Amino acid sequence: MNALTRPDPTKTRALLPVLVIDDHPIVLQGCRRVLEDAGIETVAEATGVVSGYRAFFRLRPPVVICDLTFQGNGLAGLGLIRRMRAVEPSTRILVFSMHNDPVIVSRALEAGALGYVLKDHASNELFQAFEQVRIGEVYLDRRLATEVAMLRADPRRAPETQLTPREQQILSRLAQGKSYGTIASELSVSYKTVTNACSQMRQKLGVRTLAELIHVAVTQAQRQG
Repeated sequence: MNALTRPDPTKTRALLPVLVIDDHPIVLQGCRRVLEDAGIETVAEATGVVSGYRAFFRLRPPVVICDLTFQGNGLAGLGLIRRMRAVEPSTRILVFSMHNDPVIVSRALEAGALGYVLKDHASNELFQAFEQVRIGEVYLDRRLATEVAMLRADPRRAPETQLTPREQQILSRLAQGKSYGTIASELSVSYKTVTNACSQMRQKLGVRTLAELIHVAVTQAQRQG
């Protein structure tokens, strides 16, 4: 983060604790500096999905700043956001990420994030984003907001449209609560074909677990229904 105009500590209120989850020490240090400059003295930190969730479950912080990607775990931050919001729906989550893909941004918002700011932006923008999210308002970089709006206006750009017809068939059956075995029987394919297809869909849709894939399936079914 570049050092630009620092926020005035007299214009914000201390909010304790704030949890920052990122696997890069330099990012944790930068976030801590921005928050401390804003008068927020206590910042809890975690460097992974598991440690982040444990810290969240223990502290129940009102605001979380979270990355999306963690080494060896892909876009595991999406699932982490869903889990945190499921435990504490009032938690306000700000994503601080390098990903500027509108599909990923949209996924983060659908998972429960309230704000999204890019890591290549200046520190004062992180502070502005934090302030908006802290009071319950959505914050998106203007460029990201435009692209996300365009994505939502044109369903053909949604990641689900990248699935093959067979994957769509399997996804729709997952939304109905059917097991791998039942799906394989209905589609006259092997059990392994279904599991392989689910693995491919998780990669395409940016989710990590079967539970998250089923969540996507149900969400899509609700939109279409």
